[in-house]
Amino acid sequence: MTNYDLTPLVPAGFSDDSRVWIYQGSRPFSEKEELEINEQLFQFYAQWQAHGAPVKGWARLLFRRFIVMMADETEVAVSGCSTDSSVRIIKSIERQYDVNLFDRLSITFLVKGQPEVLPMGQVQYAIDKGYINGETLLFNNLVATKADMFRNWLQPLGFSWLKNRVQLPADN
Repeated sequence: MTNYDLTPLVPAGFSDDSRVWIYQGSRPFSEKEELEINEQLFQFYAQWQAHGAPVKGWARLLFRRFIVMMADETEVAVSGCSTDSSVRIIKSIERQYDVNLFDRLSITFLVKGQPEVLPMGQVQYAIDKGYINGETLLFNNLVATKADMFRNWLQPLGFSWLKNRVQLPADN
């Protein structure tokens, strides 16, 4: 099973049980947009609070496609209001950059080191044409914790939630 090391992308010092939210962009962001978005995310999590107490948070645009937010709830639990504030920043970024960050019908694969997005309806075609296979890494944006993200965010298609919805060649 292929594995991808996310350790350099995520700060140390967050509990494995830290909550994670992943928002996939409908298009890649430019380098300039990435810098701007990371600054906005920093401004958000540096002031993130739950009932007046600071949330130990982190957020970053990864692979120029995914906004990943993390909250370590070891000391301060994220409340409904603080979750709502995180969604507000995501919706603001959507408007500002004319991008959809809530599309759950597109699947992203890591192909030649780059995220490639396919509409769900085109995944089987991509398999049939040999563009992707059972070893191709799929981004599983449903991960819920830091530990889950490290184990399951990038996983081979043949071991993912999608494997039973597609027909993989017999050699995979």
